[in-house]
Order: sequence, then C-alpha cells, then structure tokens
Amino acid sequence: MTKFIKNKQEKDIIITIKRLGINGEGIGYYKKKIIFIPGALPGEVVVAKIIDRHPHYLEGELVRIKEKSPDRVAFPKGVDPAVGGLELAHLSYPKQLEFKQHLILESLRKYHPRDYIKYKVKKTISAPNAWHYRNKAQYQIEFNKGKSKLGLYAPNSRRLIDLPEMPTQTKETQKTEREIKKLIDKLHIRIADFRRHNDGIKTIVVRQSHASGEIQVTLITIGKKIRDLKLLASQIMKLPNVVSVFQNETQWQNPQVWGNKTIKLFGKSHIIEEILGKKFKLSPRAFFQLNPEQTSTLYSEALKYLDLTPDQTLIDAYAGVGTLGILASDQVRQVIGIESIPEAVIDAQENCHLNHVRNAEYIQGNVEKLLPELKNQGVPIDALIVDPPRTGLSKKLIKTLLEVKPETFVYVSCNPATLAKDLVLLSEAYDVRVIQPVDMMPQTPRWEGITKLVLRKNK
Repeated sequence: MTKFIKNKQEKDIIITIKRLGINGEGIGYYKKKIIFIPGALPGEVVVAKIIDRHPHYLEGELVRIKEKSPDRVAFPKGVDPAVGGLELAHLSYPKQLEFKQHLILESLRKYHPRDYIKYKVKKTISAPNAWHYRNKAQYQIEFNKGKSKLGLYAPNSRRLIDLPEMPTQTKETQKTEREIKKLIDKLHIRIADFRRHNDGIKTIVVRQSHASGEIQVTLITIGKKIRDLKLLASQIMKLPNVVSVFQNETQWQNPQVWGNKTIKLFGKSHIIEEILGKKFKLSPRAFFQLNPEQTSTLYSEALKYLDLTPDQTLIDAYAGVGTLGILASDQVRQVIGIESIPEAVIDAQENCHLNHVRNAEYIQGNVEKLLPELKNQGVPIDALIVDPPRTGLSKKLIKTLLEVKPETFVYVSCNPATLAKDLVLLSEAYDVRVIQPVDMMPQTPRWEGITKLVLRKNK
C-alpha cells in the first residue's frame, strides 16, 4: 500500500500497532512515547523510522510490515499513497465502519459528558458505494519542467501529485478533468505558477448532478483576464454532459481555494440535485454533500430522529441552501431557517420556490442572536436541527440553546471530538437518546453522525 521512504538519519525501530488515530494513522509506543505511523494497522508489527520528534509524541514512517493484519487489503493500483483522501484504503471496509463507531466512543470517553456510558451509539451505516462516490472533483493544475500536471497536493506540502485515477471520484468527473487538461495543453492556456506568482488557471472544479448527470465546470484563476479563456470555455461546453462553465477569480494572497467573484462564461446558472424527492439548485459555490447517494440516508435518519409532528415549528440552524428544512417542510407547520451567508439564504429561498414550499422562511444572521429574538417574538421553538462546521457549536450558541430550551433537537456533526465536547455542556439539560454514525466518505477517516437530544423533564 505504502511507498516506504527511508529516513537515513534514524535507525529502524520495531513497533506493535495498538490502534488507529483520529486521522487513520497507526498508533504504537516507542520508549514509552506515543508514535503515529500512517499506513500501519492495529495488530501489525512494523519496521518504522522516526521522521519527527515532538515533546509528547513521535511521527514515524512505515518501512515494511513484519506481521500483517488480516484486515489489510490491497491499496488501489496506480495511485500515489501520499495523496490525501485515501487514508483508510488499505483497511477492509467492514473494519472502516467499526473504526468510525470507535471514533465517537473514544471521544466520549475522553470528554466524559454526563451519563455518556449509557449513550446508545449505533453501528455505522455503510455507504451504498465504497468507491467512485464523490460527485465533485477539485483538482489543482500546474506547469513544471515543461509539462502540465493535474491532481492534488500531498498533505502539508506544495508537491502536486498527478492523478490519472482517483478511486473515490466518479468516473465522469475524473474524465472531464482530464479532458479539460488536454484542452488547456492544446490551446496553450496560461497556467498559474505559485513560484513566480503569475496569472493563469489554478484549479479546475467539476461537479456532476447525481440526479440528472449534468456537469458544472468552474475554472479558478489568478487574475481576471486570461488569454483565450472564453475559447477554452466554449470547447469545454462541447464535452459530454457539460451544461455550464464559470470563472472564479482569486489572488495568490488568498489562503482559500475559491475567490469571492464568480462569473458565468457559458450555459446554465446552476445544476439541479435531487434528495429524497426534493430538488436543489447548486451554483458553483453552493455547499452540498459530496456523496449524494449517502446524503439521502444521512438526512432521512436526521428527520427520523427529529420525530416531527404537523403542529410544530422547526428551526433549521446553519441552514445552508435549505436542504434539511425543505426536506422537513411536509412534516411540520412551519420551518424557519437561519444562515449567516447571504448567498446561501438566496439559494434556500429559490429552493423553496423550486419545490413549491410555502411554509418555510429563511433569514440571514447568526443563530446565537436570532434564536432569542424569535422566542421573544412568540415563535414556538418546538424542534431544532443544527449542522455546524467541524469546529462544532460555539459556547455562545450552546448557552443560547440552554436558555431557549427546544424540546427536541438533532445535532448533525462532522467531527466526533467537537461533538463530544459540546455534549459536555448540552448534557446539563439534555438527555442523549442516540448517536448514529453514517459513513459519508469511505476510504477516509472523515466522520459524520446524527445525535438526538431531548430536554430533561426535571430541569
């Protein structure tokens, strides 16, 4: 699985791997100090080298495996193991699911929220497809030593790994990426160079609707005026299933991949995705889960645990483009969505019109500020759903929730550690009924889970 690269400054050491870390690396001990070894599995005896020393832990590199785990599987052929997004590809899929259940159990043990030993943590729901599930590819392009390369950067580096094949991407998105690269080479379109900080194309984003098969392409450029960019876009429009091409403009000093300005060059202003019978408009920057098939499972489980009734008002916090609220709109009297990004609020409102939803309202602002205002206005906050970023809920929002006290709420989390930390405070007033992990990103350690909380009656 792994390219074993030796660090000649260190001697070989033999390590027995005890467990997997939160990032999927093997964990063992050397001279009573913890050592992290990517690519190693629990139960294996490996030969490793120390590549970095820290006060409380060591970083190791796998040299070879002396005793192999029965759970080890072959790493995908033709893919550089250094690429991100395949950290668990050498572990059998059933064991990946066990690992993701174990992640939340370990986080609960670490942070000790109230009565955590009694929590019902269910087995991880498997994905229908463990490979070729990602419907959005975001590849970097660069020109170096006389030729162009298209792929992903190795973690924590500027080394671009050429990716003729990425086994978690859909085949259509990969093929479109490669065809665009050929057109860039053929038309001699300028490629941005981080070494010289010149203008040009930096990133190619390809997103495909699982429902319709339509493909949306965004060319992220350094600078606005790139010679023959429109000619390139017109040629991209001729590729199979491509319905739109956009340009997103950014600058070298921007640490984010995307810039703030996006313009349509050709085609449709959005593509349509469908989840659980509802349709959603996706503009280039709109956030949407990368695994559409499993997204249906994630959201249907979230709605199941909300256990809504027709007389209730549901607050959809961190509403995004309105996905969860619109999906729940048939089950409640009213949906109020709160979202801090103005563009997302507009998308959510348009998605309501698209689905003929008349009992949902989306407002722009911060949840911490708007929740108390809604309650003071007499809005019944019967049920709440939160789907925050990896950083979890702010302490201010948790304080607000403990003051507003919705009877039931569901917490959709993408980080077991921040979920467990948040539950320490939330469990002061809420009982945790169930935690349901859902595997949204097979072959990676990325975690997603649904937690149902119910207000404790004696509080």
